[in-house]
Amino acid sequence: MAVVIRMKRTGRRNRPCYRISVTDRRFPRDGRTLETLGLYDPVSPKADAQTTLEVERARAWISQGALPSETVKSIFKRMGVYEGDFALKHVSRDRSGRKKVTKTGQRKHGLKKARNDRKEVRRTTRIAERRAAAKAAAAAEASE
Repeated sequence: MAVVIRMKRTGRRNRPCYRISVTDRRFPRDGRTLETLGLYDPVSPKADAQTTLEVERARAWISQGALPSETVKSIFKRMGVYEGDFALKHVSRDRSGRKKVTKTGQRKHGLKKARNDRKEVRRTTRIAERRAAAKAAAAAEASE
């Protein structure tokens, strides 16, 4: 069973409130939970009342292998769940291929350049036609 720690939406329309809950990954977001660890109320006027959390229970679930969502992970960092033995190790993603030139990228770049060139040609001819028409109209007015 894959266990995750995620937020469950409660509250009314335009006034969200979330329960930080431990659940099976297969259950729906607002469905059945194994345990509720705390509350997160982002629109609360009091900053100290925005988040309540059972830190020890959160650490227990993480030690058993529960995976927190990104938002819950940031809340856990703020609340001090990741201190001592639970310190987060920064794992950077391998993003070495991001800037690599690929055939698809080259093809898209070539198509975009050709489209922009055609657009520029249409623009310059349109401007030349307008100028010629204006010159002709000015010549016709001058001859009258």
